[in-house]
Amino acid sequence: MDIGIDLGTANTLLYARGQGIVLNEPSVVAMKEGGRTALAVGTEAKETIGRTPGSITAIRPLRDGVISDYEAAEEMIRHFVKKAVPGRRPRTRMVVCVPSGVTPVERRAIVHAAQRAGAKAVHLIEEPMAAAIGAGLPVSEPRGSMVVDIGGGTSEVAVISLGGIVTSQSLRVGGDRLDTAITDYVRKEHSLLIGERTAEDVKCAIGSAWPVPGNAELEERTFTVRGREKVGGLPKTLSVTAREVRAALDEPVEAIIAAVRVTLEECPPELSGDVMEHGIVLTGGGALLPGLDLRMASATGIPVFVAENPLDCVALGSGKCVEDFDQLQRLLASA
Repeated sequence: MDIGIDLGTANTLLYARGQGIVLNEPSVVAMKEGGRTALAVGTEAKETIGRTPGSITAIRPLRDGVISDYEAAEEMIRHFVKKAVPGRRPRTRMVVCVPSGVTPVERRAIVHAAQRAGAKAVHLIEEPMAAAIGAGLPVSEPRGSMVVDIGGGTSEVAVISLGGIVTSQSLRVGGDRLDTAITDYVRKEHSLLIGERTAEDVKCAIGSAWPVPGNAELEERTFTVRGREKVGGLPKTLSVTAREVRAALDEPVEAIIAAVRVTLEECPPELSGDVMEHGIVLTGGGALLPGLDLRMASATGIPVFVAENPLDCVALGSGKCVEDFDQLQRLLASA
């Protein structure tokens, strides 16, 4: 049984050969203090974030796209593989996605965790390459394709040609950083403390990166948040507007656009012409932020498109490597 894993900071997706994407759950593990066994993994564990008693901790084993808690990550991978592909798996071959900017130590941690979770062979593929394959870009042709993959922990910007990454930027800014920006803004401007779940709800409900033409109602929308007063410490309810949330998200969005600019500056002229002609493709959860494509197009002067299934692109890319392993093996990084 061959498996492709998009090991994301926010969500983990599993692709089983011949079956497609068989699992999509949050990358969260709830563990008892001092114990090493998981009480809950995935969706059940996410419900407990910010709501656990002292004896239980909800851990996110991946931070900024890399493993921050090795044992929890191993437990999580084992649980997900068992849930998605039940029964005996005597020779499991795994293709795991990694950010393009990972260090050799971080890379080794991912390989070891996958091996301990039951993989007989582990192959790694860089996230922008997997995202480009999943988005249907012609990665093997002598043509420049530019992909911007905005995940939970990292944003990957890359120009790909002839099955290799020509220039790339990997920055540790993603969906989590957008949530933190909202939390910080509400704390500074309204002296209200809110949790990361609430910040994520605000972002999904009324977040935007640029005023979307023809969508005036989004501009007027508000979202009610509940939190704790910074000074008095009592519970309080507050309404935030779409304009406020856009102002809060300005800094991390600008960091992503700056990375796109740097990648374009380092790109060979011939490939720049290809990118100009065919445009930039956005993948990952961040691609769903309204107005981000318009703002990026305005900043670079290049057309920007959102991929068909932005959330699934990386998993589908690793899945294509699993399905057509012999042909696409040269695209995989050595483990």
